[in-house]
Amino acid sequence: MNEEAKQGAGATKTFGMMLRFYRERAKYSQEALGKATGYSKSQVAMIERGLRRPKGEFVPIVDPLLGAQGALLKLAEEVVASGVAPWFEDYLEEEIKAAGIHWYETHLLPGLLQTADYARSVFSCAVPALDDDEIEAAVAARLKRQEVFYRRPAPLVTFVLELAAITRPIGGPDILRKNLLHIRETIADLRNVTIQVMDDKRHVHAGLNGPFILLETEKRKGQLVYVEGQGGSYILTEQPEVGDSFARYGALRAQAHSPEYSARLIEQVARGL
Repeated sequence: MNEEAKQGAGATKTFGMMLRFYRERAKYSQEALGKATGYSKSQVAMIERGLRRPKGEFVPIVDPLLGAQGALLKLAEEVVASGVAPWFEDYLEEEIKAAGIHWYETHLLPGLLQTADYARSVFSCAVPALDDDEIEAAVAARLKRQEVFYRRPAPLVTFVLELAAITRPIGGPDILRKNLLHIRETIADLRNVTIQVMDDKRHVHAGLNGPFILLETEKRKGQLVYVEGQGGSYILTEQPEVGDSFARYGALRAQAHSPEYSARLIEQVARGL
């Protein structure tokens, strides 16, 4: 993450803490503040936890309403569209320097494998909708992450993808086709990358709990598991959860097609679009 992104992300969390301070001092509930700004109670809570950036007229309304005397307005100037969701920052700090990245994905191509057009289509699907500047910042941040493939020392990067991830035409067939060809021609043959597609005819499946990412941290000093859900995420660092997740991923790799067959399958899907 670049310095501007770090500063913008930190400001988001600080703004949330200060918003809560002024709200409680003014004896407003989250629900009451939401009604005054057109936000829901849960949206106000997400801003206070640093999980969402304030947008539109939210800050100009709440600053005088809560008696902040310009403090929230001033702090909001530091909240920039970094392209990284606030709840994703802790994981990203580890991914940048990881010795190993192992990703199981079910619904779409993983961020590390996405082209700009595919990523833009993914972010355009967001509900509530993102502004154009937020989308472009998110696309730029996603492409920046892909430099990890070429970092030295090179990390070991593996993927297990469900068939739906390579067939769902996010953005349209042409965008998916170009992304699949990018994977096949640019990424799949890198010596430090292995891509496998899951056999969709299996009667036994180790990944029924959903997608996750495993990291071997810098110099393999530790391991962690990243799991993302609706509007948030969590990181597992303790045993036995971490060990169980690595065992689960090992089973997934054993159940998936070979890297060679998977490469042919990805190219076959691309040529058929």
